[in-house]
Order: sequence, then structure tokens, then C-alpha cells
Amino acid sequence: MTEGEVNPKAFPLAEATLTQKLLNLVQQASNYQQLRKGANEATKALNRGLAEMIVMAADAEPLEILLHLPLLCEDKNVPYVFVRSKTALGRACGVSRAVVSCAVTADEGSQLKPQITMMHKEIEKLLV
Repeated sequence: MTEGEVNPKAFPLAEATLTQKLLNLVQQASNYQQLRKGANEATKALNRGLAEMIVMAADAEPLEILLHLPLLCEDKNVPYVFVRSKTALGRACGVSRAVVSCAVTADEGSQLKPQITMMHKEIEKLLV
């Protein structure tokens, strides 16, 4: 696979405008401490029922390290989506490293609730 190519297993993949919105939401979630970074943390958040949504990087190498997450998400009825770049995801998470996946977590009385709900709808449109 060359740079810019995306693994076909990375479905649903957000297009540029949705990616921008997702990364903004991830950044806000990071500011509100409603973010779990990394595949392991995302898995734990899902298993504990904390995750509101999962964002994964389509350029993770190998992609198989993430492919247990969509299955878990479907079991738990949590929306998930892929963005093209792990570097951009890492930046949005507020760390200097590349991040292959993150979970936006639930928080009672959070200001992010309306944005998270809106994202759920946008992600559902991708799956149709």
C-alpha cells in the first residue's frame, strides 16, 4: 500500500468535511477529559460501557490491530468511523504521537452531548 491509499477494510471511512468535524469533536472531548486514546483504552471503554463513539485511523499498520473494535462496537451498539490519518487523529487527541484509535466517552451534563448526537447521525448516514 502506498501513501494516500486506504485499506478497503477501513469502513465506514469519513470524507474530508466529516473528518474535520470528527477531529474537532475529538479535540473538544480531549479538553473535557472525555477521551480515551489508543486501541487498548478504546477497547476498555467499550467493554465498560463508557464509549459514546469510536474513531479509528485507516492508515494504522497493520490495520488488523483495530479490526476487533468494529465488532465490539456492533455488539454494544456504539457508532464507529475511520478517518484517513493517524497523525491527524493524534494531533486532535492533543498528543505529539500518532493515535490509531480513540473513544469519546459519556459524561453526565457534558456540553459535548449535542455534538456527539449530531455525529451519531452523520456516521449512520455513512452506513446506509
